[in-house]
Amino acid sequence: MNRLMAAAALVAALGLNATSAGAQVKWDLPAGYPPANFHSANLIAFAKDVKEATAGKLEISVHAGASLFKVPEIKRAVQTGQAQIGELLMVVLANEDPIYGVDNLPFLATSFDAARRLATASKPFIEKRLEAQGMKLLFWVPWPPQGFYAPRALNKIEDLRGLSFRSYGASAARMGELAGMQVTTVQAAELSQAFATGRVNAMITSGATGFDSKIWEHIKYFYDVQAWLPKNMIIVNQAAWDGLDAATQAIVATAAATAEKRGWAESERLAGFYVKELAGHGMTVEPPSNALRSGLEAIGDELMKDWLKTAGADGQALIAAYRSTK
Repeated sequence: MNRLMAAAALVAALGLNATSAGAQVKWDLPAGYPPANFHSANLIAFAKDVKEATAGKLEISVHAGASLFKVPEIKRAVQTGQAQIGELLMVVLANEDPIYGVDNLPFLATSFDAARRLATASKPFIEKRLEAQGMKLLFWVPWPPQGFYAPRALNKIEDLRGLSFRSYGASAARMGELAGMQVTTVQAAELSQAFATGRVNAMITSGATGFDSKIWEHIKYFYDVQAWLPKNMIIVNQAAWDGLDAATQAIVATAAATAEKRGWAESERLAGFYVKELAGHGMTVEPPSNALRSGLEAIGDELMKDWLKTAGADGQALIAAYRSTK
């Protein structure tokens, strides 16, 4: 398997026309969210910045809406050189390594300031894992804080029992199980259909995803729990990166830093907008009751204990580094 992966990386590198020779290089960037989503719009702006700054020397084609690869497939596609660069929700890799699920631990980081500090603390751990598999972390951008969508009013944790819960990652799935819900993994591209067919009727996700999927057409309650802020990360095949000359690498790195700053700012700006839109489309939007929040926090404590056991020494070090910044 290692030989196959090495061969794929070599093919990816050889498939590039070296930028130092002045020829055009084309990269494919698969992404999982609709073209109008702020993450996708940010990627398109990033690609535009790169193309303009390199005078067309490097062209990045953004394939939004899971049109090239589904989100769980994107990391593998980049790793093997099927795509040179890609965007994915980091927590979908948590089954591979629990460190990837750190920003989905309930109530660990619930604000943009806390999410920035957690990103800083976790970055060397994430980079180490990607580099070991022939990839590079280019930048990452968070989703707005996560809230709970439900088909009925919720007053206490026991009210979640029996709901058909949509999960997008290991921690959300475990939260659903501990709350007595029936858990099904559904990626964003299939979300509207899953709710329309009754496959799921509840989820915990951002206002952005609810807005994109017009969730008000299916359910009517949103509880602004602000449980965590998961991140999308943009990763690059290392061989593809090494195929760029130093000047082009510098341009891409600068555009990535700009995109990261722009994406964080846009996520924070839109957080309140999305919640207002849900209410404007007839949804009941409320903070969770004290009883409901306490129940969710108790589940969060269990998830943290489990995560620390499975994440080992790196997990302990990561959390210690994050908590030292408070």
